[in-house]
Amino acid sequence: MLSRKVVSLDFLKPVLELEYQIQQLSKIADTNNLQINKELNTFQDELVILKKDIFHSLTPLQRLHLVRQADRPTTLDYIPYLMDQWFEIHGDRGGTDDSALVAGIGRFNGRTVVFVGHQRGKDTKDNVVRNFGMASPGGYRKALRLMEHANRFGFPIFTFIDTPGAWAGIEAEQLGQGEAIAVNLREMFSFNVPIICTILGEGGSGGALGIGIGDRILMLEYAVYTVATPEACAAILWKDSTRSLEAAEALKITAADLQLLGIIDNIVEEPLGGSQEDPANAAHILKNKLVIELNILLNLSDAERKRIRYSKFRKMGNFYEVS
Repeated sequence: MLSRKVVSLDFLKPVLELEYQIQQLSKIADTNNLQINKELNTFQDELVILKKDIFHSLTPLQRLHLVRQADRPTTLDYIPYLMDQWFEIHGDRGGTDDSALVAGIGRFNGRTVVFVGHQRGKDTKDNVVRNFGMASPGGYRKALRLMEHANRFGFPIFTFIDTPGAWAGIEAEQLGQGEAIAVNLREMFSFNVPIICTILGEGGSGGALGIGIGDRILMLEYAVYTVATPEACAAILWKDSTRSLEAAEALKITAADLQLLGIIDNIVEEPLGGSQEDPANAAHILKNKLVIELNILLNLSDAERKRIRYSKFRKMGNFYEVS
């Protein structure tokens, strides 16, 4: 059942109310030894139908609010399910260790891989430590250090994107935030090893692109990927952040829209109610998809992978003028 943490989302209130009714009915039945299995099964069927109706018709802005929920699985929630063995590696060898971006080495389906991913917090205290998943220049340099290691030893690279954007503080600019992201973009195009990027929740701006260059770009069903948050876009274009719903529609931030535009390659199905409903099943579905995609990429030569990778990003943004 959906966590109580998402109660603030208006579009989920009918689901939460029906779940509560089912719980109360179950308690009454247990207390009074009543046999009402048929009625409970009917309510459960109604709950599944209600969830399908709601989640199949989510607006872009509702999807954004959904993936911002604290119980949405993060990179470190997925890694134990995806990897047979793994350990995290810290530090950028330049004096910092950014907790907003995690990296490590693991065994995936019997093969050594390197993983990097944004890491949000689960509560206020954790988010302060993780800087709400907004990586600093040191985070991107740590990611690059591990990716260079992977390229040197022939390990495939998995990246997991889940950030509202790179840290935009004054100190980040002083430490070279733009340069750190730009270098990552350049170097990821040059790597010989397979790279698979997965957007887990919110993929925002250059913060997402800093680990977002890959041979395959996967995106979870309810995730969003955008050049700017709808709130920021509305404030910039119309000087009115309350027009975020309109901005979200125009930005084309959903997985279905981005697949049509050629920005992402494949959509990874989520359990009914989103990955937060069943993290283990969500990870199982994602792992199966990663296995398939990695096997395809391993059958290509290094030169062919790099050519396809370059061509993929060169095609983005093409448009035709109609006279």
